[in-house]
Amino acid sequence: MTQKLVIIGNGMAPGRMLENLFETAPGLYDVTIFNAEPRVNYDRIMLSPVLSGEKSYEDIVIHNDEWYAANNVTLHKGAKVTGIDRDRKTVTSENGITVSYDKLVIATGSLPFIIPVPGHQLPGVLAYRDLDDVTKMLEIAEGKGRAIVIGAGLLGLEAAYGLKRQGMDVTVIHLMPTIMERQLDPAAAYLLEKALNERGIDIITKANTKCILGEEKVEGIELEDGRVIKGDMVVMAVGIRSASGLAKEAGIAVNRGIVVDDGMMTSDASIYALGECAEHRGICYGLVEPAYEQAKVLAAHLAGCAMDYSGSVVATNLKVSGVSVFSAGDFLAAEGETLVFNDERCGTYKKLVIANDRLTGAVLVGDTQDALWYLDLIRTAVPIEAIRGDMMFGRDLAQLKAA
Repeated sequence: MTQKLVIIGNGMAPGRMLENLFETAPGLYDVTIFNAEPRVNYDRIMLSPVLSGEKSYEDIVIHNDEWYAANNVTLHKGAKVTGIDRDRKTVTSENGITVSYDKLVIATGSLPFIIPVPGHQLPGVLAYRDLDDVTKMLEIAEGKGRAIVIGAGLLGLEAAYGLKRQGMDVTVIHLMPTIMERQLDPAAAYLLEKALNERGIDIITKANTKCILGEEKVEGIELEDGRVIKGDMVVMAVGIRSASGLAKEAGIAVNRGIVVDDGMMTSDASIYALGECAEHRGICYGLVEPAYEQAKVLAAHLAGCAMDYSGSVVATNLKVSGVSVFSAGDFLAAEGETLVFNDERCGTYKKLVIANDRLTGAVLVGDTQDALWYLDLIRTAVPIEAIRGDMMFGRDLAQLKAA
């Protein structure tokens, strides 16, 4: 008998979960999706190329309307869910659609944090989370001028790069002493900051925003030290929080995110959570790879197969404003040995952390061709004594000499 599967959210995680489910158990579920956005599923990682003008929205669509039709999926676009009735096992949207479920998946993602400084509600103050945000940025960017990005994490730097490509002057404000401090050690951050400066992006670290200036719209910001920076747009990229309010209102266990077990099940046996909104063993992952790993496990459980999610080794492997960057594992470890190669003139930095004859962390800037090899060594925790002296020079040389 076909069961009813309802999914709240239509991001990359539930999209991947459905791909796995349809491959493993086609026809097992009658699937209905509620998407708060008025569109199909798209690759959020590729929003930066859309912002920079290198790609269009059509280029980053993952599942088009034909895919949903071919898989007999009912997709409600622009239908934000406002309530879950666990007793009746129904979901109701803002526009009045009510659907019953046998199994429910909550994949509501995350919400951007907006610093509540004076002026934060002015037109021109934007987050950077979805296609609507990008569209608003591009509208303001038509007038050129200056964009001010608050936050020099991954999203902030990608926004800065895209707006620079659109012809705007860009200033990035960051509270911490170094940029991307969650993904890079200070030496790697310095090298990346230098590369961004060379691309015409101004970065001010150890800077706190006092207020956003303007009457009818954004006109600039004032820092705590009194400095004033004029601008036409302020992009807030200072962090995210789990979008778990819907689950909490329904009485489902919520901590920092929606609490799930190793099968992605919530405190309600009929309801699962997935992706950025989920909290597993005390951790909310804000990256795509852990979400994809969770998606595989959840698809298996929905198909009646045994599979557990035991957590993810967090890794960053991408281009930040055109500069290749990779980090994984415990790269800031105080204990253990560190191997470092730093060629500042060529913009290349490598740092490997070794403990108990295992590779436990790595940071790469510039040359990241061996990133996946290092990540595999970290995840598998294989002994590296035989290749220790050659690891810094890459997989090919290390494996050749170890043969």
